[in-house]
Amino acid sequence: MTEMNAKEMAKLAIHALEEKKAEDISVIDISGVTVLADYFLIASGNNRNQVQALADSVEEALGRAGVSPRQVEGYNAANWVLMDYGDIIVHIFDRENRLFYDLERIWRDGRRIDPAEL
Repeated sequence: MTEMNAKEMAKLAIHALEEKKAEDISVIDISGVTVLADYFLIASGNNRNQVQALADSVEEALGRAGVSPRQVEGYNAANWVLMDYGDIIVHIFDRENRLFYDLERIWRDGRRIDPAEL
């Protein structure tokens, strides 16, 4: 299987998040700002169970495409799950922590992209 590019991975992850009713999905192109990754995907869940279901959905969708996360942090607490796929990093928050950490503000040098544009 050919290796997926960042945009294809991001599209799959966004679809997986949408399937589980993630709220306020945002995509930040950080490729011009850092070598960490090409895209940050940020989404919210309403509670611990939904945050975990969103993470499970992303892992399952990308796993079916042959992509495994390098690292997953915060799954058990489920107030901020970070999923590192190399070219994309998926952040799934509960509402309170999303407001507190405000990654969109921290990474404002990146380019906000409408998820539909991918």
